[in-house]
Order: sequence, then structure tokens, then C-alpha cells
Amino acid sequence: MDRVVVVGGGVLGMMHALEARRRGHDVVHLEREAGPRGASVRNFGLVWVSGRAPGPELALAVRARQRWEELAAAVPAAGFRAHGSLTLAATDAELQLLKEAAALPDAGQRGFELLDAQTAIEVNPALRGSFAGALLCRRDAIVEPRLVPGAIRDHLLAGGTGEEPPGRPGEHGGYSWLPGREAVQVGPHAVRDHTGVWHHGDLVVLCTGAAHTGVAGPHLAGFEIPPVRRVRLQMLQTRPYPGTLTTSVADGDSLRYYPAYDLPGRDALPPQEPAAAAAAAQLLLVQRLDGSLTIGDTHAYDEPFAFDIDEQAYDHLRSRAEKLLGTPLPPTERRWAGVYSQVTTGELYHRSTVASGVVLVTGPGGRGMTCAPAIAAETFA
Repeated sequence: MDRVVVVGGGVLGMMHALEARRRGHDVVHLEREAGPRGASVRNFGLVWVSGRAPGPELALAVRARQRWEELAAAVPAAGFRAHGSLTLAATDAELQLLKEAAALPDAGQRGFELLDAQTAIEVNPALRGSFAGALLCRRDAIVEPRLVPGAIRDHLLAGGTGEEPPGRPGEHGGYSWLPGREAVQVGPHAVRDHTGVWHHGDLVVLCTGAAHTGVAGPHLAGFEIPPVRRVRLQMLQTRPYPGTLTTSVADGDSLRYYPAYDLPGRDALPPQEPAAAAAAAQLLLVQRLDGSLTIGDTHAYDEPFAFDIDEQAYDHLRSRAEKLLGTPLPPTERRWAGVYSQVTTGELYHRSTVASGVVLVTGPGGRGMTCAPAIAAETFA
């Protein structure tokens, strides 16, 4: 293989471009916007191993986590930090479920360790609220979602392949970045952009994210049962927080959401608060490099999605964060909604052949930022 064409400049597209260059292929990379504006930059930046289902999903996340750490040296602007996470139990039922998770056969692979409240505070002194205990996951990590695509792009434009330390790029000239080019048609080993130019390659990879129409639309419409759906979320970011969070933080509502906690104790969890239940909310809390806090998130699965945002959900999430931190949060700096593509077939993501030499890769859902490096490696494998 000599030339790869990648469509889509989000994290999944960027990782495919990086993996292609790592394997020595020239890359032409199309993105319909000036830069990514979708789910890749509207998330927590969590490399989240802890909540993954046992078996193939956990294995994919572990491989991706290793690749993220390797990339940290070559692409430091991505902001990788091996900070781990704490999932906090507010009730005895939540604590019992954390105990079950800590006893799983793969708990060591996840880096699980059950902590009492005082030990959790020693791990993350910013936690000054009231909780019963915590599950530490040492394998979880953080990157900067708004910086990751641009950092990888700049690395590729400098001739990098993800293997070199900063300042020592590889052979220059193997990567072409074409923003403002929307793919509108596919053919064997080729894609045409909206200006009429055809881009040919030994392989074309479509990483179109939540755009289930457009160039991916006719292909997806051919499935009797749609292989992907769209999910909408809401998040917010505060002004810089005066303290330092040494881990990311999740609350007990995350135990209802992540498959790793689909254990007998889940049935004993009390009902969610009405505001959380209405928004299918879980609290995830991450501190950015500038000190601000990213807080979320909610889930909406039924289209058409609302065009506005639900303030009650934000009130709930801020309140939960303040209870765990034991202090008022800084004012909210910005709010946003995002939409991501989620596979519906029980697979970890969707990959299918659109035409000879053209594949569509989409639908990783909330695991996109975590697993993108490993998904890209599987495409080329």
C-alpha cells in the first residue's frame, strides 16, 4: 500500500492518518470544516479503561491506553496525563457495587483498588465532600480534547509518524491536510470532494462521525437495520478552579451507565434523582490544563434532538460536583451540546466496505476518544 485517503479530521480520522504514516503510507486527509467541530472536541478527554465491558472491549481500551502513552512523547501538545480516576460511592448500595467490581477477575488489568473515604481523599485532596468510599482506576488517563486533533495534525504536517520524540520528525512530505473539502461521492479506491476533485488511494477510510447522511448516507441506508445511531449529550466548563484534582472523578450514577458495573449489586441501587433520570445523567469531572473543570454529561437517544439545552440538567451536575468537592464551583464559562455516533449491533464500533478500497469506520460511541488509536490499528491490521 502506497497511499491512503482519510476523510474526517476528528480524533478517529486523525488516528487513522497517524497509523497510516506510522506504517509508511502517504496520506491525503480531507476535512469539511476548517478543523474538527464535532464530538472529538466536545468530550471529557478521558482515556477511560475502568468502565469497559470485560473481554474484547476492555482489551481494545487497554491497547489504546498503551498507544496513548506512547504518543505522549511524540505529541506532547495532546496533553496526556496518566492521572487515573476515582469513582465515588455516596450510598452503601453504590459502595457494595464498587466492592464487586474490585473483586472482578480483570480488576488488575483495569488497575482497580477499593479505597475508604479517607484514603480516597489522600489520593485526591480536592475531594472535601461526603462519600462512603471510592474505586481507584490507575489505568484511566486524560488528554485535552480541544487540542488533540490539532496537535496530531501539526505533528503529521511536520513529518512525524507518532514514533519520534519532539523535534525529531521523520521524513517530510508524506502527509497532506486539506481542510474545507467535503467528501460528496465515493468510487473504487477514490473519493470526490465538493470542488470536483477526485482523491485516489490504495485505501480510502471514511471517518465521518455523526454525519450519517452525506457521503456515508447511501451506504448506511442500505442496511435493513441501521448499524449506528446518534446520541446527544450536554456538558459545561467552569472558570479555573483554585484547587488541583489529581484524578478524574465519577459519581455513583456512572455505575448505571458503564458495562463493567453490570453486576448483581446494580439491581440494588436506589432510583436516580428525577433530574438525573430525566436526562440520563452521570457526573464525570475532569480538570483541564488551564485549571478549569469539564463537567457532564447527559444522554438523549431519540431524534429529532432538541435544538436548545436543558438548564435543569446543568443544575443537577453542578450540584453533584459541589457535593463531592465540598465547595462551590467557579462560575460556568461555557456550555455545549454534542452528538456522537454509536453502534447498535453489539459490536464495539462499525466498520464496513462502501466500495472497493473504501471503508467506513464510525460508531464507537462514548469510547471514541479512548479507543481511537486501537481502532485505527485494527483497520490497517
